[in-house]
Amino acid sequence: MVRSPFLSTPILSSHPTAAPHRGGRGPEMSHHRFARWLAIAFALAVAAPAAHAQQSPAAHPTPAGYAGSASCTDCHAKEAAQFGATSKGQLFLNHPRNTHEALGCETCHGPAKQHAESGGDERGGLITFNGKHPSSVADRNATCLQCHEKTARMLWKGSAHESHDVACSDCHTMMHTESERSSLKKPSVTETCGQCHQREKAKLTQFAHMPLGQSKMECTSCHNPHGSTGPSLLVASSINEVCYACHADKRGPYLWEHEPVVENCANCHDPHGSNHDKMLIMSRPRLCQQCHAGTGHPIQPRNPSTPADFQFVFNRQCSNCHFNIHGSNHPSGKAFTR
Repeated sequence: MVRSPFLSTPILSSHPTAAPHRGGRGPEMSHHRFARWLAIAFALAVAAPAAHAQQSPAAHPTPAGYAGSASCTDCHAKEAAQFGATSKGQLFLNHPRNTHEALGCETCHGPAKQHAESGGDERGGLITFNGKHPSSVADRNATCLQCHEKTARMLWKGSAHESHDVACSDCHTMMHTESERSSLKKPSVTETCGQCHQREKAKLTQFAHMPLGQSKMECTSCHNPHGSTGPSLLVASSINEVCYACHADKRGPYLWEHEPVVENCANCHDPHGSNHDKMLIMSRPRLCQQCHAGTGHPIQPRNPSTPADFQFVFNRQCSNCHFNIHGSNHPSGKAFTR
């Protein structure tokens, strides 16, 4: 601390040697503290592999009725090698997080001791997911739901897929890697869903379609295949709410609302694809004429020889004038012309 000749208040010096050491301890205390923390970090680094080794599959005792994964590989060497290369196989066989995962093959297939001791003649308590005689869909799904019962699968019970006896193994495979994520049975979500929903998959190749082929979205962008509170397994409560997630400019509210738009976007659009512009369910003006029958405004040719009468249906679109068809906020926009 030094005193300025111009100030009556003393000021602290910034020189490092000017600060006294508490309790008379110098820089040696900082070196000792650093050495102690370094020793603790080294001890933790050494102890981590040892702790992991204690959690290895061999450390968990085999329960009664279970044969162990080694017994499975005696006959199913090819399948075991494929499974060991998957993320699930790496987890169960090499890095189990609990005693259930430490069962390896029998984590999903159940106790296999009777099956192994009989030379494969008896199934015993095994759960089989494919082949000529797979286990029931309920048993297969219950096996998966032992672990996968949260988040997106909370609404699986009573969902459309569960009610139609769709098994988890119909869409997912654990024994080999087929997709980059989610252990899908096909390389992509679209191909997996297309196994059953072939009509919707075919629509994706039509003139106007969603950008699924460009990998900008996928079926699960709009649908939750594991269950939903909305119709058609939608991720939201209604079709419009799903559409508004991307098409927010169509949400409104508007001063003048178009009733079919408020009710359901699918009244005019086919979300999976169409051969008409803007994924419309039919060409214009026929689409508009489904609701707007003839009034004082000619929409059907009463006299085809009169150009003024024919112009409204031939090579024309209602939206040429009524272009704000989703709604208008203009005070004079009742007819959606502004």
